[in-house]
Amino acid sequence: MLLTALALMLIIEGLLPFLAPGFWRETFRRITEMSDGQLRFVGLTSMLAGMLLLFFSR
Repeated sequence: MLLTALALMLIIEGLLPFLAPGFWRETFRRITEMSDGQLRFVGLTSMLAGMLLLFFSR
C-alpha cells in the first residue's frame, strides 16, 4: 500500500511539469522566494488537506 501511495504521488507530482512546464517553472521560482515561515505554512496546509482527504475517503 505504501508503494501504491508513493507511485500515485509521483504521477500527480509529474503532471504539472509535463502538461505546463512554463507555469510549473514560474510557480517553482516563486516557491523558492518564499520565507521559511511561508513554506512551513504551505507544508502544514498540504499535510492537513491530505489528512482530511484520507479521513473522508475511508
